[in-house]
Amino acid sequence: MDTDKSFGVIFDLDGVIVSTDKYHRQAWQRLADDLGIPFTDEQAQATRGVDRMASLAIVLGSHAGEFTDEQKAAFAERKNNLYKELIRNITPADALPGVDTLLPALRQRGVPLAIGSASKNALPVLEGMGIAGMFDAIVTGYDFVHGKPAPDVFLVAAERLGLPPLRCVVFEDAAAGIQAAHAGGMKAVGVGDPEIVKGCDRFAKTLADISVEQVCDLFNREIIDNG
Repeated sequence: MDTDKSFGVIFDLDGVIVSTDKYHRQAWQRLADDLGIPFTDEQAQATRGVDRMASLAIVLGSHAGEFTDEQKAAFAERKNNLYKELIRNITPADALPGVDTLLPALRQRGVPLAIGSASKNALPVLEGMGIAGMFDAIVTGYDFVHGKPAPDVFLVAAERLGLPPLRCVVFEDAAAGIQAAHAGGMKAVGVGDPEIVKGCDRFAKTLADISVEQVCDLFNREIIDNG
């Protein structure tokens, strides 16, 4: 089997490559405080891996009906501006464990790599980390319509890598992302909390806990199983 470009790897950004959760949480909290509505840890967790407007609906909760669509659009824009202010200080030091080893190892092997993120700020985050050039495709919230658990973001990434979905594996830390990968016909490696990423094809606490060989093995087994 030619393991170089016979499959591709698509990485979610937040929680897999870098943790921007605290910045999202701070931005949503400031918006909720301004609106005088509560914002709980449970709501913060539920916003992970979903797009901005879906996240806003979670943040507003039972108060959503109190605001017009125009107001909601303004709220989402305000949150985004707050978030962009907070992420200006991201540096290579913010990379999560394993980014500095797994990504170069995959690149050396010739495996096509992509980012598949709901964030519309994925590119500046990657640029701040100094790793944007590691990826053959960067798909952000500007590039698809339906957010996770719909598979759109990953299907676009696979298309840009020039690979069929069944030849791609997604690294995800959110339940919605695992569902999206499987909905698109892709394999999924769950990262982080095993309770959150139940149903993944393989689990790794961080990218440091999985090797290139183990990623390849996901497809080696498929070749054997399918003859």
